[in-house]
This record gives sequence, C-alpha cells and structure tokens, in this order.
Amino acid sequence: MQDSSLATSPPSILNWPELGVCRVPFQVFTDQALYDLEQERLFRGDVWHWVGLETETPHPGDFKTNSIGETPVLLIRDLQGDMQVFVNRCAHRGARLCIENGGNVKGFTCVYHNWSYDLHGKLIGVAFRNGVNQQGGLPPDFDFAAHHLQRLRVDVVAGLVFATFSQTVAPLRDWLGTRMTQHIERIFSRPIRVLGRYTQYMHNNWKLYVENVKDSYHASLLHLFFTTFKLNRLTQEGAVEVSEGGGHHISWSKMAADESENEVYERERLRANQDDFRLAEPRLLQTWPEFPDGVTHAIQTVFPNLVVQQIQNSLAVRLMVPKGVSECELQWLLFGYAEDTPEQTEMRLMQSNLVGPAGLVSMEDGVVGHLIQQTIARDADQTAVLEMGGRAVESRTSRVSESAIRGFWQAYREVMEL
Repeated sequence: MQDSSLATSPPSILNWPELGVCRVPFQVFTDQALYDLEQERLFRGDVWHWVGLETETPHPGDFKTNSIGETPVLLIRDLQGDMQVFVNRCAHRGARLCIENGGNVKGFTCVYHNWSYDLHGKLIGVAFRNGVNQQGGLPPDFDFAAHHLQRLRVDVVAGLVFATFSQTVAPLRDWLGTRMTQHIERIFSRPIRVLGRYTQYMHNNWKLYVENVKDSYHASLLHLFFTTFKLNRLTQEGAVEVSEGGGHHISWSKMAADESENEVYERERLRANQDDFRLAEPRLLQTWPEFPDGVTHAIQTVFPNLVVQQIQNSLAVRLMVPKGVSECELQWLLFGYAEDTPEQTEMRLMQSNLVGPAGLVSMEDGVVGHLIQQTIARDADQTAVLEMGGRAVESRTSRVSESAIRGFWQAYREVMEL
C-alpha cells in the first residue's frame, strides 16, 4: 500500500486517484458522507438486491424480514402466490411494522397504533377511525388507498428473490447478464432445502468483505485448511470471470487430480504448505461430485453485496448488510437439495464447519477486515494497491488476479457517480 495522489479536500468529497481502479482510497471505508451517499445511490438506486429465497416462503402469508442497505424490508407471498416486497415501515408514524424474523400471517398490524394491512400492503384498518363517543377519529375524507405500504419492484431468478427501489433499472436477467444468470441457475437447478442460517457481526466496513470474497488469490495463502488438505490451490484449473461493467464475478476451480500440481507450494515453502496439521475427523474430506462440470469450488458475487457459494458440497448464500461506516452484519443461509439422501445431508452439515464465524476456512475472513479497518482509520488520504494480474477489469484464466476487485470498484464508481 502506498500514498495516493489525492488532493486535500473536504471529507464529503472524494477525488479518485488518476490511476483509476487499481488504486482504492481508504476514504471509501471510513467516510460517513460517502456511507450516507451509498444508502441513496447504491441501495436505493438502479441496482437489484437479493432479499430471500422463494423456498423460505412457500405458502400464502409466509414472510421473512431482511434489509436493503439500512432499510428494513418485508418479503411475503401473497394470496395469489406471488412474491411481494415492502419497506418494513408503517405508513402512519413510521414504526417498524413487522418485528418477527419470519412466520405466517393473514395480514400485518402495527404495534404502535394498530394500523393494519393486507398481504398486498393495502391499509385495511385503523384503530378508533370513528373516534370514541362520537369524538375524535379520522376526517371523513381520509383516503385509505393513499396510505399503503411502500412496495418495491420484484423479480425472481431460479428461486432467488430480488427487489429494487428503482423503476428504471433493467429487468433482473438483463442486469445480471447471461453468464451470471447461468451460474445462479446451475447452483439452483434443483429444488433446495434450507439446512441452517446464522449471522456474523464484523467490525469493518462492508466493502472490505466484498473485496475479500472477490479476491481469488488470498485463499491459498490465508486459509491454512484449503492448501493443507489440497482443496483449493492456485495451480488447479480455474478462472476468474468478470461481468460486463465489472460488478459481478465468478471465481471457480477444480480439485487437482495430479499431486504434481501442488509442487509449487512445496518448492516455494509457502506458509500455506503445512504438513504437520491433521484432521481428527477425516470424513470432512469425503466429498462427492456435485455437478457434471467437475467444478469443486465456485464463489459468485452479485453486485453489490451477495455471495453464492459452492465449497466442495457446502452450498450457501451470504449477504453483507451495512451497519455503519465501520461495522456490518454477514448473513449466512446454508442449503442442500430436496433430493439429497440422509447421508448427503449429513455430509453437507459436516462441511458447513468450513464456513461461518468459526469456520475452518472462513474464520480468517472475519478477522482480516478488522485488521484493515483498524490501521486505515486515520489515513484516509492513502490508498490500497490492486495490480495483481494487471490493471484492467477483465476475465482471466489465472486466479492470481485482483481483476474482480477492480471490477467492483468500477461498478461502484459508476453507480455512486464518483
């Protein structure tokens, strides 16, 4: 990392370095004004945001709550079986309408003043609307139809439900592009079954975790488990595919069948080569081919903050929810397929130990963001260097590249108008 050529400017103004996306000013991780602007231009702008899976709400009246940026939202299946997404806010005084994480309802009633809504967000009841003892109440011309829940635009691909505040952003499949849509359909090609979920609170800006999951070459250096047990090494066949515009990406690899492919790690005596570690439960490594293409590891990101994960037979979606300039919440949803045998389900649950806040693989990812956040807090005028694999935003057959990270910043700058 090195000093940038940023000119001195007020903290609410960002002048990106002349070298472009191969330099990232630390200010993007520390500036409150930029964080506030993200809520407007990124999370409420021309961007689609994942809010849940159709399988989480299979019946009319089933709902779950989530967030788009800092805005709480409500995902519900209506009486016609369609998915609806509303801002989780009562139209009366702005109280959070639904407090529970999920469940099944016939409608929603605000706890504050008992305004009630149907499954389409229509206001259907107001307590004391006619007053008490012929006094008080609503004016005779009060228009119920004018006080519905704020409805978001909704689109679905392969059972993943996305929503947006925008009325002008392209339809979801066009916005994702053909390759990104195909990969989602690959993972969700069969009916799924949710196996578990949890959240992880991290003390770093949400974009530092985005960078981490787009960084395809740190895995075999930082994650001791991957290379010790030869699950993911950069010598394996693989690639980094970056979408047009840069925002989305897929990093994939196939487990090495030839031990000679691992010789570079032994020859270079990298930290990642640790032969003195052993598993107390070797069944953790007993995997089976998940897909005909032979890919054993695939991480897909959908701009700005969704991850679709395949690590061996551990399947998951992750969502990064900003909680302030220097804090975020990472949601994990683990799943398998409805057709899985009991033995396969058991193996998926065992492999779920690879991920999460204490995961054998991802534990370190929950730490490195905080290590960065701590050190850059007082150095917003300096920059990170992103030149591994060149300076361009492009797909590459080598995963020794930061191209996907550069792609994120290219898309970010366009949406944020920086």
